[in-house]
Amino acid sequence: MNHGKKNARRYLVAASIGALLSAGVATGAHAGTAAEAAAPASAPAYQPEMVEALATTLGVGEKAAVERLDREAEQQDRFAELRKDRVDTLGAFFAEDGALVVNAADAAAAKEVRAAGLRARIPERGESELGRIKARLDAEALRSAPAGVSAWSVDLASDTVTVEVNGDSDAATRGFLKAAKSHGDAVRVVKGREKLETQAVVPPGSRMTFNGYLCSVGYGAKDRNGRQVLVTAGHCIEDLPVLAYNGTRFARGAHTRFALGTRSVDMGIATVDAGNAIGLDVTTYGKAGTVPVRGGKRAPSGAALCKSGQTTGWTCGKVGSYNVSVTYTDQNGGPDTVVTGLASSSVCTQGGDSGGAYVSGDQAQGMTSGGPSGQRCSGQVNSPGSSYFQPLDDALAYYGLTLNTK
Repeated sequence: MNHGKKNARRYLVAASIGALLSAGVATGAHAGTAAEAAAPASAPAYQPEMVEALATTLGVGEKAAVERLDREAEQQDRFAELRKDRVDTLGAFFAEDGALVVNAADAAAAKEVRAAGLRARIPERGESELGRIKARLDAEALRSAPAGVSAWSVDLASDTVTVEVNGDSDAATRGFLKAAKSHGDAVRVVKGREKLETQAVVPPGSRMTFNGYLCSVGYGAKDRNGRQVLVTAGHCIEDLPVLAYNGTRFARGAHTRFALGTRSVDMGIATVDAGNAIGLDVTTYGKAGTVPVRGGKRAPSGAALCKSGQTTGWTCGKVGSYNVSVTYTDQNGGPDTVVTGLASSSVCTQGGDSGGAYVSGDQAQGMTSGGPSGQRCSGQVNSPGSSYFQPLDDALAYYGLTLNTK
């Protein structure tokens, strides 16, 4: 697809900074330098704005919010040990009270889960069976994109595949819903959702530009040969352009798995030019300094989550589901695009946030892909909303990359 055609689309490519470029990339100083210099020697365990947003969401004090984050981290470590010991589990999720609920395959596995101090549940289906059902729905959607279906995903808490519907007028949507209903109560249909679109704009000036367009700087990583790459949303570098930061070239698109109207995964990478680098701190747009990237461990459903994006800045919420498929619709009549492999969240985003960095604690989680086309965020950190992001760990695994960390 050439840029002339793209210019006719209401394409929302974001100009957020996921991880900031180093001073060698752009003219002027590193955007996080002053905040970092002023930071105390003993930094808090969690980013203050994340703590504040979680406290507001839960209706508790910030001390209780920190304790909640501590419990989440401890429970995730216990769950990781169970998996390491090959206990037969079928996924896990955080309940509203902050307890990590582990789906156990049988009574013996449930006993081991409880012995590890975690809450056990023996589900009717579980992650593997639900994943197979969702894969069948993916195959149905990839034959013909269902414009009336916003998203479908495995929801471990309800032990169903949840299908979100915005209408059912077209034949592809009717066929998709018929296939969904054939699975009985294993599929839950939720109506009244908004249409989704990739979140990109073409405003003047940005953090990362290419051929007159704007997009995000995501996370830095290195490939198996030690070459530095930028990991971002695939639709941001669809035509593999030269990328610039503050008018200075720093990278070129190398690969994307995003393609309009076809089988798409919203991940992509760009090769970083020699002498340039991607920073190791996520900006909070002046909300509370910067957040260091210390790893990329995936946070379970229900975990606290924040994102950085050029349109809405620093917004927070929780992780929703993983392995989510969506239908992105074009506002000007272009082809609908089915994108698989995303994650959902209650983090608010708008057009221009695509590629923005999602982080939980100090663990990088992914990059903004899209969200409801009519969504408007309030400007507050805990602004209510929803969005979809490309999990970073999947992109790293697919491309054989190692995340750059502090």
